[in-house]
Parts: sequence; C-alpha cells; structure tokens
Amino acid sequence: MKKHFAVIALLGIWIQASYAQNLLKGNSLPIKNTYQILASDSPEELIRKAAHVVPTKNQYDALKDEFISFIHFGPNTFTRMEWGNGKEDPRIFDLKNLDTDQWCASMKAAGMTKVIFTAKHHDGFVLWQSRYTDHGIMSTGFMEGKGDIMKELAASCRKYGLKLGVYLSPADLYQIENEKGLYGNLSSYTTRTIPRKVEGRPFANKTSFQFEVDDYNEYFLNQLFELLTEYGPIHEVWFDGAHPKTKGGQKYNYPAWRELIHKLAPEAIVFGKEDLRWCGNEAGATRSTEWNIIPFDSDPHQLANHKDLTGKDLGSREKLQGAKFLHYQPAETNTSIREGWFYRDDTYQKVRSTDDVFDIYERSVGGNSIFLLNIPPNREGRFSPEDVRVLKEIGERISETYGKNLLSLSKGPKELFDDDPKSSFVFSSQTGEVEFTAKKPITINRFMLQEAIQTNGERIEKHAIDVWLDGKWEEIAVSTNVGYKRILRFPEVTAQKFRLRILDSRALPVISSLGAYYAVNRPPQLQINRGTDGKISITAKKHEFGWKPHGQDASKNLKADYQIFYTVDGTEPTSKSLVYEGGFSSTAKIVKAIAIAKDGLKGAVVEKEIGFSKADWSVVELSSFEEKHPGNLMFDEDEKSFWRSRGGKEGHFVVLDLGKMMDIKAFSYTPQTQNGKGMMAKGNILVSEDGKNWVKGGSFEFGNLINDPSTRMYRLEKVVRGRFVKLEATEIAGGDDSLSIAELDIF
Repeated sequence: MKKHFAVIALLGIWIQASYAQNLLKGNSLPIKNTYQILASDSPEELIRKAAHVVPTKNQYDALKDEFISFIHFGPNTFTRMEWGNGKEDPRIFDLKNLDTDQWCASMKAAGMTKVIFTAKHHDGFVLWQSRYTDHGIMSTGFMEGKGDIMKELAASCRKYGLKLGVYLSPADLYQIENEKGLYGNLSSYTTRTIPRKVEGRPFANKTSFQFEVDDYNEYFLNQLFELLTEYGPIHEVWFDGAHPKTKGGQKYNYPAWRELIHKLAPEAIVFGKEDLRWCGNEAGATRSTEWNIIPFDSDPHQLANHKDLTGKDLGSREKLQGAKFLHYQPAETNTSIREGWFYRDDTYQKVRSTDDVFDIYERSVGGNSIFLLNIPPNREGRFSPEDVRVLKEIGERISETYGKNLLSLSKGPKELFDDDPKSSFVFSSQTGEVEFTAKKPITINRFMLQEAIQTNGERIEKHAIDVWLDGKWEEIAVSTNVGYKRILRFPEVTAQKFRLRILDSRALPVISSLGAYYAVNRPPQLQINRGTDGKISITAKKHEFGWKPHGQDASKNLKADYQIFYTVDGTEPTSKSLVYEGGFSSTAKIVKAIAIAKDGLKGAVVEKEIGFSKADWSVVELSSFEEKHPGNLMFDEDEKSFWRSRGGKEGHFVVLDLGKMMDIKAFSYTPQTQNGKGMMAKGNILVSEDGKNWVKGGSFEFGNLINDPSTRMYRLEKVVRGRFVKLEATEIAGGDDSLSIAELDIF
C-alpha cells in the first residue's frame, strides 16, 4: 500500500512540475492545431483554448515564406480573356519562346520565396505532358508538341532556390463541353487504381492508391499524381473555389485528394481547404485585425468544402463564441501586379506601382497573412519590362528597409533580438511592458513584432509602442493583434529608449522577435489639379489601377514625411519656394511643384499649365451623349469621368459656353483611358462671340493616342476672342465610331 502511495505522490510531483514548466513557457493547456469546444466550456475557457491553438509545421513554414508568387499562363494569354470557355483550339496557345529563368530571376530579385503555377485553369488546358488528355500543350506547335512548362519552371526554381507550388483547377470547362468529357458524366463510383497505367509512359514513383471514385475524380487524381511525383518537391497545392459552369451534379472526392497529397507531397500546404484560406478579395485589401484562429461548426479536418470567409471580423472574442471547433487557418492575400490574372497587353493593362505593391506587402505580411502576388507572362513567354522593373524595386525596398534590425544590439531581453525563432520572451501577466535601449539614438519609422505562434499561439489583442522623448514616454503607434508578424508604421522619430506595452491579451503574451527599422522617405509623384471652385490643389498622385480597387492610399499608408513647395511665376521650385498648405486661388498660367522629404530627398518637379476657370462653363449643344456619360463630365475637373457620344459614322461635336468673353490661345484634350474608345485623333476648333457666327481657330491632329493616351495641347495660330467654343472631330483613333472627352481645358 505504501508503495502505491509513493507512486501517486511521485506522479503528483511530476504533474505539478510539468504544469509549472508549461506556465514558465506561457502555456496553461497543451497546444493543438484544432481544439474542440465542449458544451460545458465557459466563455473564459473557450478563449483559453483559443490561446493554445497553433499552426502545423507546414502552416508555419508557409507563413515564413511571407512573399510568394502566382503565375497565370495559358490560352487566355493569347485570347486576352480572363476566363476561357473550354472550347478553344489548343493551337491558339501560339507560344514560340519561353524563359522561365527570367521569371525566377525576377521573382528572386523581388524577395519572393515560392511560385504557384497554374498548371490547369478553368478552361481545362494543361501546361504539362499529361498522360490523361490531349487538350493541352501537347497539341500545340510549341516545341512540336513536346514542350512542358511545368518541367521548365521546376528546373528554374531549383536553379534560383524557389519553392514550387501547383494550381490545379477542380473546375474544367473542357471536360464539361467536350462530348466525351468526364466532368459530370454521371459515371458510377467504382474502385479505381491511381495512377492508371498508360502504355509506354511508366512512373518512376511506384506508389499506388485505390479509391472509390467516378470518372472525373479518377482523372483529377491521376493528374495530381503526375504533378506531385514528376516535378520535384511540391510545397503548395492550390484549389480554386471558382466554377464558371458545372454539370451533372459533379462532386469532388476531397478526402481522396487529401490522402494522395499528404502521401506524395508531405511538405505541401493545401490552399482552399483546412491548411490555408482565401483572404476574401482579389484586390490586395487586408483586414486591420487578421486572426488565424478561426471558429468552425464541425471538425475542419473532416470537411470536404471550406467556406470563403469574407467578413471584416473573423476571429475576435465575439466571433469565437458559439464555435464547436477552433482551428488555425492562415490567410493568403492574393492579387495581381497587372489589371487581371492573365496578360493582355502593355498598353491598356496597367501595372501596379512600386509604392502600391510595397504597401500591400507591409499590410499583408505585416498583418499576419501571406502575400501572394500574380505576375502573368506575356505572349513572348517572359515577364514584361514594367513588371520586372517593379519586382526589382520591391526587392530593393524590402531589403533596404528590413535587412537590418536597428535594435539588434540593444539592452533588453536578449530573446527578442537573437534572430532565433525558437527563443522567446514570456510576460509574467496578460498585460505588461518591456523596455529596451539602443546603443545610440536611432531614427526609425517601422516597428516589427512576432509572437511565438508555433509554441504558444496568437494571444495579443492590443499593444502600443512608446519612445522616450524630452524626459517622458510618448506613444508613437498602437495596434491590435500580432500573430506571425505585425508591422507598425508611423512618421519617423529619433530616440534611444523604447517601450512595448501589451494592453490586452488572451493569455500570457510570448514574443519571439522584435525590431525597429527605417523605410526611406520617398517623396511621391505629385499632381496639380483645379477644382470646380477654381482653387488649385497639389497632392500625391494616385496611381491609376482600375482592377479590383482595394481602397487604400499607398502614399498615406507608407507614412512618407515630406513637404510640398510650389511656384506660380514659372521658376523651378525649391525648399525656399512657397509652402503648399492647402487649396489656393491664382491667376498664374503655370504652377510648378516639388515634394521634398525631411531628409532632403527630392521628388520630381511637376508642372501644369492652368487654363480658364470652368466654374461658369455650360454645354450649349452636343452631337449626342450616352446616358452615363453626359456632356458636363468633360469639364468637371475629374479625368476619371468623361463625356461620350453615341456610336455613329460622323458628326461628333460639342459646343460650350465659357460664361464670358475670353482671348483664346490654346486648348488641351485629355482622352478617357477606361477602355481606350472614342479618342479624338483629328478635328477643328471654332470660336464665336454670339454662338452663331463662327471663326475657325485651326485644325489639329493628335497622333499615337492609343499607345499614349496622355493629355494633348493644341495652340491656335493666332489669338481668337470669343465666348463660345466648338470642337468637331473629323477622325477617331482606331476607326471607332464615338467620341469621348475626359477633360477639356481652354487657355
């Protein structure tokens, strides 16, 4: 009996020691990837469980990849469509050259770590030498039908040290539209061996599976087997949830897909299922608070379908209440560098600015998600020069900003600055503060925090950063959760002593890394505008990118610290010129402006010739107009809106009343760039004092509008006095049959 008591006593001591060790590490419960919530769990216990949900190794590795790439390439590249229809002749994929080394060199220069290749998009066209279809690259003229883009890319990834992932669309329009197609053909579920043997095409990998599946699931599993076994290690499998069309009530046997992936590609993370989720948009928009602990109504590991989570709040305390399971599921913030997933052209398809991409990088990677940026190759099999330039600049900016932790030799908890993700600093309570002092004063405008999510989960709900200035603490940044990584951005400050305050947390906060950084203050490109009230404004130019706008102001987000200086006498602006403090009235003919950063770095000088005020302008007569594009939009001081006439062979004109007599010397024409239609290539300008008797001011011609849709100026041969102006088009660029004007100015 005494022996039993001794064993029980020793067991009790071990349990207490283990519990104490857990407390020392910041844990009061075992850590799990998924926690089931019991009916008996109190709200407090639910939050305690949430604080002990952690990523799997593959999920954590995916978060550490941080900045990754998408490659959309296929028939759509040549048809200029976003979605194909599955009926395309494979020969439309008229690829002559391919340079996957250039792709990978560009992505590597950007600081990307992984590329996900669309081996098959919704159209069903395959870009590798599949044994199970002839609807793909094998039926094109590329390399006499023997080309394999997946193979070329895999070799380039190995050469440049990039991980490789694969996008295989479950939707398949070719298998739907083809009369012998397998998708939704109502075939029965029988035992099938994967991979199915094909004469003369044996597999080096001898693994095989048996699944109860129908024809399309067998087809899909066979192709998954090819992709996961013949192109080196695959680190991500990307399942798109989009379905342009379905047929026959086709169901996907995801448990079979999952088993095959886990067996053949154990390092692969699976997007669109329990491993990774969509951020909820394709614009590069991010949530201000992105929790990766997500509530589920049933076990996420057993689900065949995972819902798209698009709400603003996914993981707050309130959202977790009522959950049956809590599961770790990181988000990928996916968007494209171009307006669209596939390449169309280098003229109308705009490319994101470096500022915009860098802003998305800091908001996504620095907001507890993964940044997935699409770069579509062009019809020459290369990334276009503008895309390459932006990627290079992004890599340089990331490196120069985050390449050196300015607090690396600071006094403070050594676990925060040792570059070892396995070491961490555990707070003694759920709120608290920690101070650190640099060896000398440093100038910073970024702070980075990381929680020890692989051992302790996501816990911090609110935190702040302070600096010691003039003998007291000053708060410079405050934010919500941290998770894998939080980047805080603020105007630059110089100090030596800093403090992190944890204001709210779900359990003991555990920090694995902390850093201070400096992003160079790059003065933005400016734009000069005049409002309908006649006042002139000078602001940071907003980059034109019309595809899926994210609603963010990159210039404002990047916290660039600069002043704007301007002149109205034609001289070049300097730091001694007039300081811009808001809209101003001026009779100046030319306004010039420059942005100068706090450290003296200068932006480009921008100038604008100022025409007559449009406050009293009105439309007298139009040849015609479309309902959504009336005539007044051509002088509303907004280049995004425009007048457009209805289609017709000839006779497009506009008559304006300027409100008073003026000496007219010139006019400028700004074409609309929304779709490149209705560009006024040739025409006449006429002037009248009474709107009845007209004097011809001249005939104009604006060349190359389609390739360069910028504002054009025409100066009259001599000054003509009048109150009314008539513009009549005699030729529309590209043979179009309508006329459009985004903005008209009279000088």
